[in-house]
Amino acid sequence: MDRTKSRNAAAPAPLRLLLDAIERLGRLDGWIGAACLVTLTLLMLAEITVRALSNFISWVPADIPVAWEYSSYLMAACFTFGAAMTLRAGGHIRVTLVLGKLKPPARRLLEIFASLFAALFVGFLSIAMARFAWSAYERGQTSISSDTMLWIPESVVAFGMVLLALQFVARFIQALLGLPLEDHRIKAAPVE
Repeated sequence: MDRTKSRNAAAPAPLRLLLDAIERLGRLDGWIGAACLVTLTLLMLAEITVRALSNFISWVPADIPVAWEYSSYLMAACFTFGAAMTLRAGGHIRVTLVLGKLKPPARRLLEIFASLFAALFVGFLSIAMARFAWSAYERGQTSISSDTMLWIPESVVAFGMVLLALQFVARFIQALLGLPLEDHRIKAAPVE
């Protein structure tokens, strides 16, 4: 199968453009999540290295003061930024016991309702997280240990949630139109 061919090719033109744009955002989401994971790993390795060197070199500090705080921000970003691409790749944990017993039309109907429910739920979480970040911005909240403006990491998490909500909207539309719901080509090891 051609890797460049859209899985949404059978959709009407305006919807295909929307679905393909959401898919590109989902892929960007995955790459940002991977970059956050690499940054988190490097930060933890730097913390370990500094700690080990401080045992032998007196002027090396015993730790990196912001390492644990920033690692928690990066971990939250990893979770939210990897979610949309993982959903499109079919990598989320799902209970397939019921789906496996259903005939294709009933399975598609269940996918439509599950995608709609998930889009609404994650949309609600996205709005709540965006309001949370906006509130931190308006109040000028900063973290106690590093004076980091809290709206920045909160906005990053909110953006990741918005991308996941968009991917659920795309999945809902794809289920309605009978399009493929998952693209196994974007997994680390293709399943086709």
